[in-house]
Amino acid sequence: MLVLEYKIKAKPSQYKAIESAIRTVQFVRNKCLRYWMDAPKEAKINYAALSRYSTELRNEFNFVKDLNSMAVQASAERGWAAISRFYDNCKAKKPGKKGFPRFQKDNRSVEYKTSGWKLHSTKRRITFTDKKGIGSLKLLGKWDIHTYLIKSIKRVRLVRRADGYYCQFAIDIEAKEQVEPTGKSIGLDVGLEFFYTDSNGHQEENPRFLRKAEQSIKHAQRRIYKKQKGTSGRRKARKRFAKKHLKVSRQRQEHAKRLARYVIRTNDLVAYEDLSVSNLVKNHCLAKSINDASWYLFRQWIEYFAGKFNREIVAVKPHYTSQKCSQCGTIVKKSLSVRTHICQCGCRLNRDENAAINILNLALQAREGHSRSNAVGVGVTTLAGETVSEQILTLSTESPVF
Repeated sequence: MLVLEYKIKAKPSQYKAIESAIRTVQFVRNKCLRYWMDAPKEAKINYAALSRYSTELRNEFNFVKDLNSMAVQASAERGWAAISRFYDNCKAKKPGKKGFPRFQKDNRSVEYKTSGWKLHSTKRRITFTDKKGIGSLKLLGKWDIHTYLIKSIKRVRLVRRADGYYCQFAIDIEAKEQVEPTGKSIGLDVGLEFFYTDSNGHQEENPRFLRKAEQSIKHAQRRIYKKQKGTSGRRKARKRFAKKHLKVSRQRQEHAKRLARYVIRTNDLVAYEDLSVSNLVKNHCLAKSINDASWYLFRQWIEYFAGKFNREIVAVKPHYTSQKCSQCGTIVKKSLSVRTHICQCGCRLNRDENAAINILNLALQAREGHSRSNAVGVGVTTLAGETVSEQILTLSTESPVF
């Protein structure tokens, strides 16, 4: 699945119509959740039941009927996605909170399927044909959507961001590219001092986008509270504040995409840590730095490009990878402040490089069909090709997939 994104140019009345459609999507999703919550225990509520209920909402509310029928169905899908995720977490006995569905208050998009829109022959304008009054929108961007068949466009989304409105096209194509084998393998150890250290000793600098923009963001936030509530000045101040956060988000996205693409193209096998970032950010002393590093975003792009370039990737459980000697296998206890690994066997390496070598060794063991855990209980899991299309479909890309 490929996602192409254009910025939209329209009239103020059209922007209001888009906002009306976005609010309608939120209304339908929340009503579907309420319908599920209020249903008796013996009633079986599934996606089909929510889809039928969304049809009832169209008959009951005129503003829902004005939205395209497939867009209303897509709104019900969002409600069912939250419910099914909760069921899956319960069945898997996920520790902690199971993610009970919540009512949405800040929806920012509306999604059409294969109807309700029509692409102009020049492929530079799109017209929405439902009764919301969105009409014809101009598409600003350089992506070559005209090279794809209309029938391959499975979803069209209108997305509101801090700097305007965007139109996304989800195109059903197999995004694969043949590249020559390199004969190289690499292990990656992510960190806070450096973005990652590989098994060859290379250390990629941590850009720290949020830390660099923090003073400017705080200044913009203070200016919001100096404006009176309900005034245009306060709305403008909030918009400036949101734009600064959006810039940081885009910087992280492009940085992770660029590095992941380079790592995958230059190696036949890439091994990385199977980190649970949601647990790591519970450490309030490091939470901001961990979120700023965007390790999970980097992992998502690695998994996507591995599928595109047909490379092998392995996620390795991180236990003891920084304590175990990569040369002799001895456990050398060290605190986080100790940045050099020194072993009695004479091995002296940077702590992160030692961990990266251990990660690569575990991945090679898994590939060769050895035991899926080593002597100290470090498990490995192969993730090659796992739900890559689903992950990339949910990403808010600022540029096409290379």
